[in-house]
Amino acid sequence: MEDEKLIRSPDMERSQRVPPGQQVTDDMPVLHHGPVQRVDVSKWKFKITGLVQKKVELTFDQFKSLPMVKVASDIHCVTGWSKLDNTWEGVSTGEIKTLVDILPSARFVMVHSVGGFTTNLSMEDFFQPDVIFAVRQNGEPIAPEHGFPVRLVVPRLYFWKSAKWVEGMEFMESDKPGFWESHGYHIRGDPWKEERYDYQ
Repeated sequence: MEDEKLIRSPDMERSQRVPPGQQVTDDMPVLHHGPVQRVDVSKWKFKITGLVQKKVELTFDQFKSLPMVKVASDIHCVTGWSKLDNTWEGVSTGEIKTLVDILPSARFVMVHSVGGFTTNLSMEDFFQPDVIFAVRQNGEPIAPEHGFPVRLVVPRLYFWKSAKWVEGMEFMESDKPGFWESHGYHIRGDPWKEERYDYQ
C-alpha cells in the first residue's frame, strides 16, 4: 500500500496530543472482559443489518478483497493510558456506503462482535474518515488478544469504542447502549471531554 493512502487522524495534529487524565505508554496493554475470543475465519461472516434496503453478508476473503486504507492514530484508553503513533490497515467505514443502501431513518450504529459484545456509535462518529475496520496493526495482522480477525478503530473516542472481534454492524433509528455502555461507561466517550462514565 502506498504512503499517499495514509489517513492521519486529526487528533494527531493537536499541539497537545494527550487528553486530560492520560499517561503515555510504549506498551499495548491487553484489556477485555472474559477470555480472548478465538475466531475461525473459515466460518466468520461480516453482517450488515438493520435499517438498510438489503442485508449484506461477507466471508473473510470477501471482506479482505474490499478496498483498504491505512490510518495513523493515537489510542486513548479509558483506564488512563495513551499510545501514540499507531498505524492501522483495513476497510474504511465509508466503504460500507458502497455495500448497502442505508435508509434515511438510520441515525446510529451498533457494532456487533463475537462473544456478544457490542458498542454504539452515532452515524457522525462512525463515518469519520479515520474510522476503519482494521485487519492489521503496525504492519502485522491483528493479534487475537487485540481483536483478530477484525477490529473497529475509532481514534477520536476512548479505545473501548474500538470493538474487538467484530462480526458485523446494525443501523438503528435510536441510540442504545452497547456492552460497556450498559456497564457504566459513557454513551459516547470523548477523551478530550473526559467522558469516561455515564454520570459525566
